[in-house]
Amino acid sequence: MGKTKHTGPIKLDKSPKPSLWASVMPMGLGKVKPHHIRDTLKVVWENKDQLSYAYRILTQGVCDGCALGVAGLRDQTLTGPHLCTTRLNVLRLNTMPAIDAKWLENVDKLRELDSTELRKLGRIPYPLSRKPGEKKFTRISWDEALNRIAEKIKSINPKQLAFYLTARGITNEVYYTAAKVARFLGTNNIDNASRICHSPSKTALKRSLGIGASSCSYKDWIGTDVLVFWGSVAANNQPVSTKYMYAAKKAGTKIIVINPYREPAMEKYWIPSIWESALFGTKIADDFYQVNIGGDIAFMNGVIKHWFEMEENNPGSAIDWQFVREHTNGIDELKVHVAKYDWETLEKSSGLSKEKMYEFAKLLAEAKSGVFVWSMGLTQHRFGTDNVSQVANLAMLRGFIGRAHCGLMPIRGHSGVQGSGEMGADPFVLPGGEFDEENIARIENIWGFPIPRWQGDTIGQTLENILLPDGHERKVRVLYTSGGNFLETMPNPDFIRKALESLELRVHQDIIFNTSTLLDAKEEVIILPAMTRYEQPGGGTSTSTERMVYFSPEIEGPRIEEARAEWEIYIDLASRVKPEEKHLIYFSHAQEIRNEIAIANRNYDGIQHLKKKGDVFQWGGAWLCEGGVCPTADGRGNLIPIELPELRKAEGQFFVTTRRGKQFNSMIYSDKDPFNAADRYDILMNREDATKLGIREGETIVAYNRHGMMQGRARFADVKQGNIAVYWPEGNVLIPKGVYETYAQIPEYNTIAIVEKAETFHAQKDQKYVEKRIEEMEMTVD
Repeated sequence: MGKTKHTGPIKLDKSPKPSLWASVMPMGLGKVKPHHIRDTLKVVWENKDQLSYAYRILTQGVCDGCALGVAGLRDQTLTGPHLCTTRLNVLRLNTMPAIDAKWLENVDKLRELDSTELRKLGRIPYPLSRKPGEKKFTRISWDEALNRIAEKIKSINPKQLAFYLTARGITNEVYYTAAKVARFLGTNNIDNASRICHSPSKTALKRSLGIGASSCSYKDWIGTDVLVFWGSVAANNQPVSTKYMYAAKKAGTKIIVINPYREPAMEKYWIPSIWESALFGTKIADDFYQVNIGGDIAFMNGVIKHWFEMEENNPGSAIDWQFVREHTNGIDELKVHVAKYDWETLEKSSGLSKEKMYEFAKLLAEAKSGVFVWSMGLTQHRFGTDNVSQVANLAMLRGFIGRAHCGLMPIRGHSGVQGSGEMGADPFVLPGGEFDEENIARIENIWGFPIPRWQGDTIGQTLENILLPDGHERKVRVLYTSGGNFLETMPNPDFIRKALESLELRVHQDIIFNTSTLLDAKEEVIILPAMTRYEQPGGGTSTSTERMVYFSPEIEGPRIEEARAEWEIYIDLASRVKPEEKHLIYFSHAQEIRNEIAIANRNYDGIQHLKKKGDVFQWGGAWLCEGGVCPTADGRGNLIPIELPELRKAEGQFFVTTRRGKQFNSMIYSDKDPFNAADRYDILMNREDATKLGIREGETIVAYNRHGMMQGRARFADVKQGNIAVYWPEGNVLIPKGVYETYAQIPEYNTIAIVEKAETFHAQKDQKYVEKRIEEMEMTVD
């Protein structure tokens, strides 16, 4: 059956609608909100030395900001301009000159700077080396650099070699080449930033529906009855998506947010590309459901329980039985499962009342269409896969799959990351399929060399394996990263520092320095200057959240003389490790990579035809599981009973989650959150919780547990009682290392902590007080 394609962009209704206005005060004067005009002028000033090049990037290239990732200033969803501050914030990374060589003379001076200050110094100019005891970075040639890396790789067991690729502007061509090179060199230890964020989404959608990506498109937001954001603050992390929310509101869509914190960005937003919203703002969310951190599964079980009870009194009032009977398995088991939970248990776990769960259940039951959007608020838990499968259960029970204005969308945080796993840069997959014998044999036939059969490690496991005892076959000795800053993105920074400094050789292939780059290694740190996506000869492609594969051409402009295309670096390195087999890995042009991708991943048949600005296609068509037919063994979706996770804490203890401010991944652009005016070390907590502890707003407080201690200031916010939010990465000191999601191996980014006044905490001269409090907390949890 052919796949339905969406037609051209929808015309945006720009007629005024005062009922949606957030404020009658023009431009939101006096409101805590982003200042888009000021921020835009700031970007212009930062890029004043390369304004024409910056303009060409914006108008010709594919966005390297958030995962809407569109070409130029137009998108496939709505007519009109497409530009957001996320894209503007990262623009300078592409236009800035090389770092002044004087900074390379003293690593201690560089260590005095944070990553924001390091970023502003400029681009990495040429290959660099630094060995133990050396204070400066030494310039070396590309031949020296790659030969040293190659010799080291040849001297170790392939299981002791690991690769990692971040999300910054990396193209499908780079992901694919890195995935191929890693297996060519004999290792399956390759991971990427996307998997750390959304691997539970893929794992859950695979087992529930047989798909590994968004089942719908952004167009489906506009005109759906209900648009639900689950643990996702799209207005902050994908701000241009607010334009689609505005269009959805105009079309009569109800927007619901499910989150422990009543996010100001999702309540009201001033959209700069729409005159009405830019002047008066737009009310985004119609309602908030403030669950406990980790309480989503209980909330959804409550909704399903209500649906079955509604069906007993009024058959067909809540569940789409035709869809369920024709297109799903497991309905009887699911009914038995939810019946075993009493309302008191569900209320305590979710943090919401039976009545509030009924309210949401009734809203969905009366909707004829719905789109569910989620992000790391659901995925970065030790039960992230179960969270997402539970959302899939809701969608299947209502028949919100495979048709217009319906679907499941794991919204991504970066342009192009959807393609990383689809290109095989992941320990659990190869291009176009899972890491299983059938797919291994298929890819071996395409690549012409054997692929190791052992299971590769995730980056979290890789970092732990660095500290394995000498002689262990999986003790990682060489780590090769394309971008990334584990010191600021992974749980337990002290452990990460120790691990990174225990590597024998660490390779940073990047465009800028960060704090991880400056750490020592036992033998050598080698830094390789990479091109941006706009500099790569032959252009490159990226895949957006909605499976749109865009072509981004090479753009004329200044160049860092010795920077090289990342896919070329991988090939050159592999050729030096195995010169007698280099013909098996060689590509002479980016077009050759695209030609091979079309064969290796059959969903990408069409990528080989993308050759000029504006070229795009959507793999899989407008809707996956179109007509309810899933790419599973029997063509049916699977309703999966999901058990409640253990969520226990005592009085004075809090569920802790991390949130983002004005930042792009770990790159912070302001110390103040533009949506709530909080500082980076503010700890967001409920006023009533604070009152019980005698804490005043602005008072210095401490959050601590077995893993670490964070000192900050109490900031009262509309956070669910019993929960606090800390900024990421500053709050990573509280997050445990070595805690991974069961099915997808994603790190846990939530925890439990004790909160006290700083004066109470520091007044305890005896460390036993702290240890006793922690022990009491852990006894409660266990």
